[in-house]
Amino acid sequence: MDLVLPPVILIVLLVILPPYIIYKFVNKILRMFTMEDLSGKVVLITGASSGIGENLAYEYAQKGALLALVARREEKLQEVADNARKLGSLDVITVCADVSKSNDCKKLVEETVNHFGHLDHLVNNAGIVSAFYFEESTDITNTVPVMDVNFWGSVYTTQFALPHLKKSKGKIVAIASPSGWLYGPDMSIYAASKAALVSFYDTLRVELGSSVKITIASPGFTESEMSRGKHLTTEGVVEVDKEKLDALIGNFPVKSARGCAKNIVKAVCRGDRHITDPFFFRIVYVCKVFIPEVLEWFFRVNFVTMKNAICNNVSDNNNKKKSI
Repeated sequence: MDLVLPPVILIVLLVILPPYIIYKFVNKILRMFTMEDLSGKVVLITGASSGIGENLAYEYAQKGALLALVARREEKLQEVADNARKLGSLDVITVCADVSKSNDCKKLVEETVNHFGHLDHLVNNAGIVSAFYFEESTDITNTVPVMDVNFWGSVYTTQFALPHLKKSKGKIVAIASPSGWLYGPDMSIYAASKAALVSFYDTLRVELGSSVKITIASPGFTESEMSRGKHLTTEGVVEVDKEKLDALIGNFPVKSARGCAKNIVKAVCRGDRHITDPFFFRIVYVCKVFIPEVLEWFFRVNFVTMKNAICNNVSDNNNKKKSI
């Protein structure tokens, strides 16, 4: 079987691949002319108080969607809601909730449906990042909130929203990350949470069929509180560290949250299964498949080595200050 199966698979691929590529190309062109009209659609967005979530709210608002915005910071959430109304949304509600809590997720879905009567799009965007080498952690349970928010927060909300989405033939938008399928030095727990998210929604898509469409978005480094250095430490404390940000991002460019949100909403309206933004991350993924050792070396040089250099500089500066 081990000798027969590989050539059989290769032959099947050679036969199927050309017509499949043509089908995908034609289908993509057709979807550009059948974009979903978002006017009057009810959209629930978690993590809507800043970054990608905030800008997704603005993109949906400009297209006439009715919004339910969810986050923990009420004051910032109200500010985003006011801006969304100015941009064209006729009705916006805010719900203060912690998506890591199942009861809060049930509440935010119920409040949305009770207010609007139905639900068309669920956008699971809420997330937090942890940034440290795995071996640096003395108590790994401090990172449990990363999985609770990034993975379970989406799962909880999806469970409660699914009956309503099936009624409306709606859509789920999951904000994942290239870290879910690439190497993420300094981000092992965060990467695991995003990998779990991608696997969950890919599997759910198979289970649901065409009753609810799912778009998995994998934005790269994007303007947000995370890209400005906000992260969960090994002690389980949220802090902002610009120098750690420099080590984390390396030489990769940071994309604007507005441009990223615009591309995601376009992909959702086209009915895309996946969107990776910026596009070059897809090329990086191909490199992982065909030249994984080279990619590992690249990530180590650009992330691990750079972080070590920055940490040494910080240590030297601290020692100089003490000597002065």
